[in-house]
Amino acid sequence: MREIFDLGDTFLFVATDRISAYDVVLPTGIAQKGQVLTQVSKFWFDFLGEGIKNHLISMDLADLPPSLVDFHDHLEGRFMIVKKLEMIPVECVVRGYLVGSGYKEYCQDGTVCGITLPEGLEQAQKLAEPIFTPAAKATDGHDENISFAVMCDMVGEELSCKLRNLSLEIYTRATEHAASQGVLIADTKFEFGLLDGEIVLGDEVLTPDSSRYWPEDEYVTGRNPPSFDKQYVRDYLSTLDWDKNPPGPALPDEIVDGTTERYRQAFQRITGRPLKTALS
Repeated sequence: MREIFDLGDTFLFVATDRISAYDVVLPTGIAQKGQVLTQVSKFWFDFLGEGIKNHLISMDLADLPPSLVDFHDHLEGRFMIVKKLEMIPVECVVRGYLVGSGYKEYCQDGTVCGITLPEGLEQAQKLAEPIFTPAAKATDGHDENISFAVMCDMVGEELSCKLRNLSLEIYTRATEHAASQGVLIADTKFEFGLLDGEIVLGDEVLTPDSSRYWPEDEYVTGRNPPSFDKQYVRDYLSTLDWDKNPPGPALPDEIVDGTTERYRQAFQRITGRPLKTALS
């Protein structure tokens, strides 16, 4: 959940502590969630280096407009000043494991976004090779899984091939690092834009909100492992008599605390340092 402000030549992205489930913003926030998402993205932008161009300009309070000086305490650690991009209307999804909507489709048709997979795969099973499964961005409701052929029709074959190759490269590099930290990245989604004709990685990247992080020591093929994200909230909501329409129910303290700890653990495992160190 992010607020975007137009600074003229740039945008100001501010990640809040709000949390949504089933496309409904809940009335209860998750402490430090916005800081985790921002700082994890910053880690990955740095990790990927100059070879993968990204939209980040600054996270330095001194680079904010003078009119925002009174808000520094609220913004520290949760904002990015970013380049304005011509965003590509396709989410670039990479899946390394068979789970979520991909597993549901596989059970019905033996495919994931039109890609035929071998028979007999189990839930959460690691795929022989990561697969690229794009999704069309929706202005309302859920994004829609599409085939690579449809993506080519939407944005062109040359650009689609570049985005597929770049997405697979980033995912492969990220999963190698995450594995060294005891974390599996089951799947993730990237958003790219164009700046002066060049492809630029935008939005958040490889965060617990855009990726499925699993603790390696709890991974078992055949069931959906616990994850470092808001699945803990969804699991709680599934126990309630709620029709998944607004307004959403408030979250009890134990669910808030448990979710906060999962986000903090995601940060610490991936970066190798506690969250408070990153903000000091």
